[in-house]
Amino acid sequence: MLAYDFGGQHPMNPERLHLTARLVRDCGLLALDGVRVTAPVVASDGDLATVHSPDYIRAVRHVSSNPDVSDAAHGLGTEDNPAFAGMHEASARLAGGSIGAADTILGGGAVRAVNFGGGMHHAARSRASGFCIYNDAAASIQRLLDRGAQRVLYVDVDAHHGDGTESIFWDDPRVMTISLHETGMSLFPGTGFANEMGGAGAEGYAVNVALPTTAGDAALLRAFHAVVPQLARAFAPEVIVSQHGCDSHREDPLTNLRVSVDAQYALMLAVRELADGLCGGRWIATGGGGYALASVVPRSWALLVAVAAGATTTPSTPVPAAWRDYVLERHGIDTPRLMGDGADTWWRSWEIGYDPNDELDRTVMATRRAVFPLHGLDPWFD
Repeated sequence: MLAYDFGGQHPMNPERLHLTARLVRDCGLLALDGVRVTAPVVASDGDLATVHSPDYIRAVRHVSSNPDVSDAAHGLGTEDNPAFAGMHEASARLAGGSIGAADTILGGGAVRAVNFGGGMHHAARSRASGFCIYNDAAASIQRLLDRGAQRVLYVDVDAHHGDGTESIFWDDPRVMTISLHETGMSLFPGTGFANEMGGAGAEGYAVNVALPTTAGDAALLRAFHAVVPQLARAFAPEVIVSQHGCDSHREDPLTNLRVSVDAQYALMLAVRELADGLCGGRWIATGGGGYALASVVPRSWALLVAVAAGATTTPSTPVPAAWRDYVLERHGIDTPRLMGDGADTWWRSWEIGYDPNDELDRTVMATRRAVFPLHGLDPWFD
């Protein structure tokens, strides 16, 4: 998976995956009963074509073999998505990991799966965007649908709007996409507002919460619990696919949300609880954004593996000393001593009341007013 490499100066540094995998191992998560690591295959063109156009796949193959060529029409060879030799295979391998997770869950070989190398949620049907070439999350959802699932819930808590995944399923009421993200008024891709609700016949199946620019832990958690559980219960999914980009963190160099690892962990637990309550536990979790490559990303995604594995590792667990020493020697970074940030993740329940003078409450209410009635829910009370 480290072959997905746009170059040393690019924010999407594969080192973040290397350090995550090493921390997962050093935390003992791979040695737990019931946990196994499966090598991802390179997704076939046929698998990719379930969510991407044949012309686009050909374009990726072309720049993959000719990395000096740019194809701006398909978003390839740009500043965000520089072409590199082997781009097709590297990108298709990330997609293959999430497709393989869907196959395993459908076949009963596992109930939960994590692909922290995935979560490429900006890739659209015919265009690369935002460091994302092939949309592995969308490919896994389509695989679930093609092999019998009737309803799949996609939950995206990356700091950026999950626009690519949303666009691919814009007209499909079998998929509900919910994205909570920093408002497009201050962050790429500039979309994801409450009035973006899905295409004809699928109105209300695209759900967006555009969070205030510097929302923080309490606002993010309040927004999630005011929107996601209610819609999830109304939709009654058979599988949940989630994207856990950790670029919402207060140390991330590209975003502004000011969220802690502790709050990210709380969201992971909340998604797992929804899967357990609604889907018999069936849950595919992916990574996504996250650019504080040593101090944040490995801790957040190691906790994601821990949550999926039902491990006792929590934000208060000490980071293994061997891993901290390795990072200090390799990068000269003195990483945190705990898996979390020691943050207070108390949040105010929506049932306490709606404050029209609060920016967070206004954006949550905008989403609830737009979408809840389409699912038989009352935006004021449900």
